[in-house]
Amino acid sequence: MTHILLVEDDPAIAMSLKVTCKREGWHMTWLDNASSVLPMLRSEKAQDLSAIILDVGLPDGDGLSLCQQIRHAPDIGTLKDVPVVFLTARSDEVDRILGLEMGGDDYCAKPFSPRELVARLKAIWRREQLLYEQSNTHTTATDNIVNDNLSNNMSGQALTFECQSGVWHYQPLNYSLMWQEQKLELSNTERKILLTLLKAPNQVFSREQLLNAVSDYPDHRLARTIDSHVKSIRKQLASVDSSIEVIHTHRGLGYALCPA
Repeated sequence: MTHILLVEDDPAIAMSLKVTCKREGWHMTWLDNASSVLPMLRSEKAQDLSAIILDVGLPDGDGLSLCQQIRHAPDIGTLKDVPVVFLTARSDEVDRILGLEMGGDDYCAKPFSPRELVARLKAIWRREQLLYEQSNTHTTATDNIVNDNLSNNMSGQALTFECQSGVWHYQPLNYSLMWQEQKLELSNTERKILLTLLKAPNQVFSREQLLNAVSDYPDHRLARTIDSHVKSIRKQLASVDSSIEVIHTHRGLGYALCPA
């Protein structure tokens, strides 16, 4: 089910949007203050979030600044790339431009029609789907590269990767992957994801491509599970060195090493 987070301090607007979301078959979580947003995004119930509707004028903060915090939060995984639509009583062009520059995807000026807001969300998702489909035009060639690379791991030869994030060493005989001279405790799937990214450092991989690379029996309906694996990888890498961003999320496309 599509899950929408609404951050709005006006109960009348919240109730109206809740009814509209219900008619669309969507689930809506409502928060009436800025301080609750990041804790909510760090919780398990936010993992299926599809969009954030964010009021600019909140009683305990500025929605524009909150959006910027979301976009740069280091501990919420792919949720920092969730589409954001601003609700604002400000109609000045400068304010609208500022909202987009702060990381917003669109805006609705109050008063607005809930149906218009729904249409704007659907338009954003269509654009993301188009980007995703365009990224998959090279899926076959990329998957062949990935599978060939993973097959080479069976040779027993130690591999070294020199990347922007540092030097990596992989020993296939004991499945040991080291970064910053420290051995990473990875699951089989997590190790394969990292190896796939390391062997094609300039490639952006979709979730489906990574799933094909790490599983003998990939189920494309479970492609989103790649997100949880990437989150786990990032957590372990941060425990070694939190100052380096190793895996970058390309919004609407997938994942790649930094920089791709």
